[in-house]
Amino acid sequence: MRTRTRLLAVVAGLAAASIALSGCISAMIPTDQGPTTGVTASPDTEGVAADLLPFYGQKVEWKGCGKGMDCATVKVPLDWSHPTKGDVKISVIRHSAPSATRIGSLLTNPGGPGASGVSFVRDSLSAVVDPTIEKAYDVIGFDPRGVGGSTSVACYDAKSMDSYLFDIPTGTRGSAAWNAQQAAANKGFANACDRNSAGMLQYITTDNAARDMDVLRAVLGEKKLDYLGYSYGTFLGATYAKLFPKRVGRFVLDGAIDPSVSELDVSTTQALGFESALRAYMADCLKQNNCPFRGTTDDAMADLGTLLASVDAKPLKNSDGRYLGADSLMTAIVAALYSQDSWPYLTQALSDTLSGDASTAFQLVDFYYNRNANGTYSDNSTEAFNAYNCMDYPDDFTQAEKDAASALVKAKAPTIAPYWVFTSPCDSWAYPASGVREKIAAEGAAPIVVVGTTNDPATPYAWSVSLAKQLSSGVLVTRVGEGHTGYNKGNTCVDSAIDEYLLKGTPPENGLRCG
Repeated sequence: MRTRTRLLAVVAGLAAASIALSGCISAMIPTDQGPTTGVTASPDTEGVAADLLPFYGQKVEWKGCGKGMDCATVKVPLDWSHPTKGDVKISVIRHSAPSATRIGSLLTNPGGPGASGVSFVRDSLSAVVDPTIEKAYDVIGFDPRGVGGSTSVACYDAKSMDSYLFDIPTGTRGSAAWNAQQAAANKGFANACDRNSAGMLQYITTDNAARDMDVLRAVLGEKKLDYLGYSYGTFLGATYAKLFPKRVGRFVLDGAIDPSVSELDVSTTQALGFESALRAYMADCLKQNNCPFRGTTDDAMADLGTLLASVDAKPLKNSDGRYLGADSLMTAIVAALYSQDSWPYLTQALSDTLSGDASTAFQLVDFYYNRNANGTYSDNSTEAFNAYNCMDYPDDFTQAEKDAASALVKAKAPTIAPYWVFTSPCDSWAYPASGVREKIAAEGAAPIVVVGTTNDPATPYAWSVSLAKQLSSGVLVTRVGEGHTGYNKGNTCVDSAIDEYLLKGTPPENGLRCG
């Protein structure tokens, strides 16, 4: 599958709750629905260089945008090395806390890279924070540069995106001809992104997005940044802490990415993580009356491997004309593994696929890609995901290293391995990666709480352990369980610890383990 090589997070809904198969979340900001009722603060411009004052000193024009929320646009430099070169627009949404209980602003990010923070807050506020935090903070969502309602990356129209994501190469998987078709598809996508993104691809980096966050802090009138980041949002938050350690307020990084791991390590580790999560799902499935598999977990995994090989050899035609091959079926599986609440949908999808019906699997696939029932896409998350990763992760591996990684995946993740390819559009990206994979200490930062879930498939628990150790002020909280991320998932121990920290600034005990 071409876009899952460095999968760091799924769209906000799957990471936050069970799947709503009825449709995808729109990334459009509602029209003005009245004046704002939130706090308007003076920007914090203390110590800001003259060439950055137009950005740090701008006054935010909030407008009501429905559901009791306010929306605005904030300008940031296109090129932080040359602030006068041009600007980028950042789309922001705010859910204001009652004035009597308000502590300040809490910036949030749902992950991705490429997920819309605006739609996350607008459509899933209860998944972002629990009611206690909702009453204490103005909850701020934003679309990072290149994403959604901000100045955005653009690659393909809907028809071309369908072709890129769902066309199945001819010939035998892994053959020279098959690989050549994959490479050509990736090159076509990369060229389209460069052609249609108005010269901004080289500036779509996590480093730049973190600097943009400091402008948001300033225009919200905050001296320090309080932040809650999920999945990729942990890398974004850690990068902010590296750049601005003295401006770190109350920071929670949930479902952490280890900033020092390479592209190859990410892909390899995630393959093993999803295999582990798939086995946990299968063990649970076998206890249910409607499970389409029988026998031991090993037996069921083998049968699933047979199913994948079957649709790889003879894809199932969907009612809309698309064909469900092994790559799309694997996407459906991966999508459902982000949340244990989604396991029943996976059972239904696999049962239907075994019966020759591809429709439920494609509903999972389409939710993953934010593809609407009419064939359009509700956001640019796939394009932005690739844009960030291609600039953040240098590809400097030898063929021997890639072969070794492939061998490890085959040995440790045998069900997933045939469909976990080590190629991506980044092989043809127009600009070389500028990111650096390194440990982040953020010396001088206030306590930063890192939450890790023991069988998280997308951001494996070891990454949370590693990040908490790297950070000079890191505090690790462990959620024992399944699924992606740990806060606001119903674990009272985790939720109480994080709420206490965000409300009072008292971090939990380092090493707190919540069963």
